[in-house]
Amino acid sequence: MKFKYLPAKKLKVLMALFFGSGILGILIGTGLGIAQPIFMLTVMGVINLILGALVGWIFLTREPRESRKKRKK
Repeated sequence: MKFKYLPAKKLKVLMALFFGSGILGILIGTGLGIAQPIFMLTVMGVINLILGALVGWIFLTREPRESRKKRKK
């Protein structure tokens, strides 16, 4: 699959947000934050972890941007 080139900083921020909200969703969903566990929050937390892993995979497997294009002006 070919993705549009995204800056590294943007991908790192997206990874951090997905992983952070996923962990928080799992912790709250299992009942550590409140008295009654909520299954749907746990599912959403797992989905956020999967999205974080997808963004991490995109970040690690992308090809470097060619610097020759900027030099040829």
